Amino acid sequence: MTIDIARLRRQLLAWYDQEGRSLPWRIRPEDRTAGAPVADPYAIWLSEIMLQQTTVPHATPYWHRFLSLWPTVDDLAAAPRDDVMREWAGLGYYARARNLHACAIEVTTNHAGQFPDTLGGLLELPGVGDYTANAILAAAFNKPASVVDGNVERVITRLHRVDTPMPKAKPEIRKLAAAIADPDRSGDYAQAVMDLGATVCTPRNPDCAGCCWSFACAATTVGDVERYPVKAPKKVKPVRRGTAWLVRRAGRIWLRKRGDAGLLGGMTEIPSSPWLESGSVDETPPLEAEWAARGEVRHVFTHFELRLAVREGVASPEWEPDTGYWVDERDLGNEALPSVMRKVLAARRT
Repeated sequence: MTIDIARLRRQLLAWYDQEGRSLPWRIRPEDRTAGAPVADPYAIWLSEIMLQQTTVPHATPYWHRFLSLWPTVDDLAAAPRDDVMREWAGLGYYARARNLHACAIEVTTNHAGQFPDTLGGLLELPGVGDYTANAILAAAFNKPASVVDGNVERVITRLHRVDTPMPKAKPEIRKLAAAIADPDRSGDYAQAVMDLGATVCTPRNPDCAGCCWSFACAATTVGDVERYPVKAPKKVKPVRRGTAWLVRRAGRIWLRKRGDAGLLGGMTEIPSSPWLESGSVDETPPLEAEWAARGEVRHVFTHFELRLAVREGVASPEWEPDTGYWVDERDLGNEALPSVMRKVLAARRT
């Protein structure tokens, strides 16, 4: 079936003008009509980094807090990285926070505090990949760009009935999406097609009757919309196990900072044994103490499930750890503790 691309663009933008989401970092068409300033590239970049693998409702409070603490990219670059990591805690995928700080330094140091307005320039920034670069180019600079996130992938695979399973289909999807992207209202189009996937062409129970693209949607015509995007068979996630050693003394808890490399890099942790997929878990405690079992914490990462047995003990007055530091329990909220470590803390004796 031949698709009328000009009609797709017209109807999508007309729908967006009336039904598109209002998001705090977004300048909508009526905002521009009312004289609102152009979108702030810093605010757009910040939102796009936070929204990677994170929902809008979860990311929005973080976005507001970051802008309150660091109103400009120069402010963020000047902030201690530990402060940035602490404020990021709970958003997950912590390499994003390290790259966020590195990118701010790069923009401030080598670009006079101004984000590049070319695809090539944006792609050279730390932590900025193809999707993020195109999103910034379209939303912040209104330049021709094709933005493809998970929502857009769903819309395009249904529109064309792309039978290639994900993620192998990604290059095909990018090509199909680029052919439709509007060159004149690039920013509005990019946000409109993402909104269409987020609010109408949803994973389950899509509103095909209310979709502005239903006239051209091959999956709607056939009646198999929810088949797309086709997914490869899921692999069973391996289980890794370990022991978390929750050490207390006089109202303080022993913490340490993880190295930058690897999972949860740069974040604060409750010391634990190595996380192993097979073999026996190392139950050797870090000190002599009376250890009490505090249950098991489970946490699902992208590629594996972690199960940590929590053991709590009280250190003697003379014991001091070789690594890490003591933190008053009342100040734990100021630490860059990822979600899994907050689960471990929640298991401690109150």
